[in-house]
Formats: sequence, C-alpha cells, structure tokens
Amino acid sequence: MTDDVFAARAQEMQNWYWWGIPTFFKAPWNADPAASDIALVGVPHSSGNGSTERDQHLGPRAVRHVSGRFRRAHEAYGFRPWDAFRINDLGDVPLPEAMVNDVSVVHIEEYFTRLNEAGARPVSIGGDHGITGPILKAMGGSKSRATDGRKLALVHFDAHRDDYAFMGHWLGNKRSAAHWAAYSVAEGHVDASRSIQLGMRGNPLKPLEGSVKSEIGYEVLPADHLFAQGIQRTIEQVRARVQDQPIYITFDLDVLDPADAPAASNLEAGYRGLRAHEAIEILRGLRGLDVIGADIVCYIPTKDSPNQITGLTASVVMFEMISLIADYLRSRR
Repeated sequence: MTDDVFAARAQEMQNWYWWGIPTFFKAPWNADPAASDIALVGVPHSSGNGSTERDQHLGPRAVRHVSGRFRRAHEAYGFRPWDAFRINDLGDVPLPEAMVNDVSVVHIEEYFTRLNEAGARPVSIGGDHGITGPILKAMGGSKSRATDGRKLALVHFDAHRDDYAFMGHWLGNKRSAAHWAAYSVAEGHVDASRSIQLGMRGNPLKPLEGSVKSEIGYEVLPADHLFAQGIQRTIEQVRARVQDQPIYITFDLDVLDPADAPAASNLEAGYRGLRAHEAIEILRGLRGLDVIGADIVCYIPTKDSPNQITGLTASVVMFEMISLIADYLRSRR
C-alpha cells in the first residue's frame, strides 16, 4: 500500500474530532510564532490562585481533546477561519518552575513577547487568571508591535474584579490571579480609561460604600446591571468604552452561569451568570474591532461533568475569539 493511499484515508478522517493527534481545533502543530497569523497557546499554570483548586493547569490538555469537533466554518461571519489564515497550535508555554507563581509569570511574559515580536495574535487557554497579567505586559505598551506602542483596551469577562491593588500579595503571590488587573495598568500596558470589566456578581466580603466603581479607572458593569439593560445596550457600552484602541479580551469561565461552566474556579453559585449564548452574542458584538489577542481561564477539568460541558463551552468561546480576530484581519486585506 502506498503512502498516497494512507494520506487519502487520513484526509477523509479529518472531520472526526476523536481521530488523530489532539491539537487545538485539529490545527497544525508549529512552535514557530512567525508561521502563524493566529497562535493557539496552552498556558498550564495553577500557582497564581492559591485559594482554590490547583488543577487549572490541566485546562489546555482537556480543551485540546474536545475542541476538534469545532473546526468548522463560522456561519454568522460567512467563512472558515482555518482556510483564510495561518492558525497553528504552538503547544504549551514551558513552565519548569510551575509551582512558583512569581517566577512563572516572568516565563509567560517572555514567551508572549516572542509572539508579539513575530506578529502573531495569540488566543490562549489557561491556567488560572494569573496568566493574563504577563500576557498583557507582553502584548501592550510602548514596546509592543501588536499595538504600535499603544496601551491595550481590556475587555474583561469575570465574576470578580482581580484588581486588588490594595493587597501586597495573595497568599504569598505578588503577581497573582487577584492582582493582574491592577499591575498591568500601573506598569503602562493597559489603559483603564478605555477598558471595561463585566459580569461581576455575588456578595462582597463587606458591604460596598456607594455604587460599584474601580479606583484604578476601569468601567465596571456588574451582572445585575448588565441583565437590567440587556445585551444590545451592553455591546454599545463596551464599544463606546474601547473606541479605536487595540483590544485584548480575557474570559474567566466563572462569568458564566454554573449551568454552562460547572468546572470553573471560584464559582458564584446561586446568582445569575451570563449564559454561554449571551456571552457569545457580546463577543460577536465586538466585530470589526482590532482584537490583538484573547484568553480563557479558570477551567478545572477534574471537576467537569461526564460530558465535559465546561471544556466544550470553553472550546466554543475560543472558536468565537479566533473567528473574531480572523474576521478583522480579513477586513483589512
């Protein structure tokens, strides 16, 4: 039997997610960032959030196993991102000191700086939310190729704020999942005046004085306000906030209702979260904006349901992010 016959048989199997070597969306594996327009990256990091379960580092492997079924066309945008651009799985960020958060975030920043210099737009799966700070530092600010030296506008989906500038550390971690939204602003990589945090819910540790607001300068849209005004008004608010800034999207799975993402860290059960279709509608509402990168964080595969619904939901959100970036790049041709 010739190699051509085996190659033809393999080609027939490409649509089946369970066949072949698992990569994100069955994309080719290529560790060279210069070979990608959109780079798919795993960030297997759990030591940035010492207050919850540690298995968030297993998220990238789990999403690879289920994401192959979503290598599809994007119906609303009318094209197949996989055919239009070079989209590769670069593998995982090497984190040889994975249990030491404040060393690992340096390694993450160095890795994504290399992607920025190569011109690749990253879409990543974590990992806990401590990964986002070093990615923002690599992708935005005066030395950034992706933003032409501008700061990033951050669109932050989360049940929690993660901007605890008043706390020196989080159980010993100074660059933790609780601090990244503060230090990325303080160090000149995110423009808080063009950024928005949305979906926050649950009860605080102590009663808040006055309305919810950010001392750092973020616009804050809590879940109850979001639902009161509706999805379309929310999209308008986000677009008005970010304007023409280059955008980075970070998506903590705990922003979703536990019905859609039961295996997220720091669940806020009992209080209405975004349903997956509502979050997707907001993401699609950013169409036409310059999204230079995105991540999804806080997936704990060992707590997922037997049908892996959280992993599947994360895959769908990741597909929407990839398609959003690809659609923008297509519009610029």
